[in-house]
Amino acid sequence: MGYQQENAELLALCVRAAAAGAAVIRAAAPGVRSLDWRSKGPTDFVSEVDVAAEAAILGLLAAELPEATVFAEESAASVPRERLERGLALVVDPLDGTTNFLHGFPEYAVSIAVLRDGEPVAAVVQNVPRGEVFTAAAGNGCAMNGSPCRVSTISDPQRALFGTGFPFKTAQDIAPYNRQLAVVMASAAGIRRPGAAALDLASVACGRFDGFWEFELNAWDFAAGMLLVREAGGIATDFSGTHLRAFGPSSVLAGNPPMHAWLAAALSRA
Repeated sequence: MGYQQENAELLALCVRAAAAGAAVIRAAAPGVRSLDWRSKGPTDFVSEVDVAAEAAILGLLAAELPEATVFAEESAASVPRERLERGLALVVDPLDGTTNFLHGFPEYAVSIAVLRDGEPVAAVVQNVPRGEVFTAAAGNGCAMNGSPCRVSTISDPQRALFGTGFPFKTAQDIAPYNRQLAVVMASAAGIRRPGAAALDLASVACGRFDGFWEFELNAWDFAAGMLLVREAGGIATDFSGTHLRAFGPSSVLAGNPPMHAWLAAALSRA
């Protein structure tokens, strides 16, 4: 079996797993106000729904890929990099946008990526409230609900809409982020911060956003999204322009080719 066919089969498995996780989240949404949730950090939360959705996802994936290393937000937050660089690895965020979900703000998703020897080869980001499913397999392109999608063709920042993420975990990043924000705001048509990075990257892939940046994201936040962007014709790197790897926290910069270049220069000026 060639890699492209194998990637397509891995993607089909990811889609099934994402649907299982999304079903858990959707069932819990009407009772969100009564959910038990706790803090992982000062502004970082986890609920029983995150845990249950992850169990549903990994139960399906582990049965089909028992040899794969699991790197999931709620159950395996620390995995040696060398294990992620060899063979298959599953990078899972069962509920990206937990704070949104807990407040009834309809912007949250399931994000799943499969790495082969450290590189993403299959990815799905499922927007649970909207029912949109973004998919990509290495070499097979990117799709939204089964229809091919591409990054935007906008090359003028004055016509561009950018997504971003606030540095909500680390207070010392707020001042440098504000400098970046000021530089981008001075030239862009608009900036949005929906609060779920996987969906922000999916929005770059389908052309809703022309670019996106965030100071620091965990691998499960961007592993699937970066493959969506690349397979849709865009570029996903860290702030320095280095090839993005899904091994741990990293800055993330994504966009269509001209807007990635412009945004990289703008952030550098800041």
